[in-house]
Amino acid sequence: MSVVSSPGGTGTVVGGAADGTAAGVPHVLDNPALASLTGPHARFAERRGRVLRYPVDVSPWLALPDEPDARDWADLAALAGPGAEVPLPGYRGELPEGWELTLRIEGVQFVDDGLAAAPDAEAVRLGPADVPEMLDLVERTQPGPFLPRTVELGTYLGIRRGGALVAMAGERLHPPGWTEISAVCTDPAFRGEGLATRLILAVAHGIRERGETPFLHTSAENTGAIRLYESLGFRLRRRTAFLAARTPQRPADDRTAAPVPSPR
Repeated sequence: MSVVSSPGGTGTVVGGAADGTAAGVPHVLDNPALASLTGPHARFAERRGRVLRYPVDVSPWLALPDEPDARDWADLAALAGPGAEVPLPGYRGELPEGWELTLRIEGVQFVDDGLAAAPDAEAVRLGPADVPEMLDLVERTQPGPFLPRTVELGTYLGIRRGGALVAMAGERLHPPGWTEISAVCTDPAFRGEGLATRLILAVAHGIRERGETPFLHTSAENTGAIRLYESLGFRLRRRTAFLAARTPQRPADDRTAAPVPSPR
């Protein structure tokens, strides 16, 4: 197993052969939001210069270039607005003057390395009509960001008991050839029944059916989830970090975010 520095200072790549990573060669999972917003999720992209983001009611993920310069930071500040808190997933460099670090969580990225993916007869497809229940479940279980339009990013599956939504999992980032599994959560009253495992494998099955490979992120301190993912057949690809920072208080100029045209 080799260990190489990842581009852009975004973490540590572990291994390499299974996901095509080689020393010194960028991989789409090194900057997955950028690969998503310039690829399969281009229809969601709002941009200013080289900075891209999802609409604020879809996902908090945004994408800086691998090596952002002063112009990129200025564009991000203008895009977000003065004094706004913005996520900086994967960024490990220094913040520019005037920016304030507000959050830092060490994270890990896992990739499919032998999942026993399979459909689940009890899992149902969730859509816009289910969003109020999905938001309620997320509020009670805190799996990570899930917003009113996150369901538009991909397939979300749920399990109901007595008509109530008690577990769900779905798709978020979508770099070419890969799809992230996210929002894995189970109502506390129904934990221990293996519902999360079943939904992860069912979502992974749909990803595999498209000829893509599942991956996911979690906190490095979430040892219970990490044990589960490893037992299912996920392999640690890299260590990363989830940061948030507050933009400078000075006002941005009057350029506004514009959608990125979809590739033809």
